[in-house]
Amino acid sequence: MQHIPQRLMMLAYSASLVLMTSYTFWLYALGAYSELLIPGFMVVLLSSALLMHIGKGFPPYVPRLVLLASTYIVVVAALSQQVNVSLLWLGLPLTAGFILLPLWVALGLIAAMIPLVWWLPALHHASPNWLVGFCVVTLLLALPRWEHGRRQALLRATDPNDDDCDAFHKDTLHERLHSEHQRARVLNRGLAVLVIHLPQYDMAGEQFGHRAQQALLEALCHEINIRCRDHDILGRAESASFWLVLPDTSESGALLVRERLQRAISGCVLVETGQLEVRIASCLPRAREEFPLFIQRLEARAQALASAV
Repeated sequence: MQHIPQRLMMLAYSASLVLMTSYTFWLYALGAYSELLIPGFMVVLLSSALLMHIGKGFPPYVPRLVLLASTYIVVVAALSQQVNVSLLWLGLPLTAGFILLPLWVALGLIAAMIPLVWWLPALHHASPNWLVGFCVVTLLLALPRWEHGRRQALLRATDPNDDDCDAFHKDTLHERLHSEHQRARVLNRGLAVLVIHLPQYDMAGEQFGHRAQQALLEALCHEINIRCRDHDILGRAESASFWLVLPDTSESGALLVRERLQRAISGCVLVETGQLEVRIASCLPRAREEFPLFIQRLEARAQALASAV
């Protein structure tokens, strides 16, 4: 699922609920009682999606999937029950799919829906060229998402920093660590890496959303960057794991840095998540250890910190 601001999603859920409720009352006023079942059920589903979004107790993708499913069900039901419905309504689920889903998932869903749409009664009286228009609209909706993804990929390739915090992203981190690893072997210098894990990251996302996760990342990177040397390298290895590369540092020096960081970070208090918690472990390359093996040990150490109780 792509990231969409919470306020915008709140507006989408509220507007969808208002529209569906109005549509249900409109059918009731027309006396179309046989068509009230599906819109009435969709009102219940959209109300639950809105409550899930407000309550913060569910992952963000759950209410989005409910909203997307409701959109598809209502449009398909309208096209199957009424012959004279305009085919322009097919653009609504197409647009919702491209907004709420990743690009390739949305295209796959649309491709899977074509056989079902083909047998709708509203299409029996439509021009045979409707499929061409359907494909054109799909391509027009996909082009902005594809262009945005291409630009994001280009930006990631040229920008060494992570998208969400003041740290190097994973590819740049591995490149810089590889250089320091080779330098330490050639010059026989010290090298240490602190593996840092944020155990509150996933919980903050489930309960408070992306903004709380962003606050956690910013607070952690700020506390680390102001207490490290200029040539130390902080990078984000995984969503909740960071590696702090310490060139020219022995094991005892790494332990001192770890204690200093733990004291400083534990004194940082955030509004939504409270006291900032971290788990930190030090890891040094072994004699004549190849770089891929060192990376594997770092990843195993990060996994051990993440699974620690």
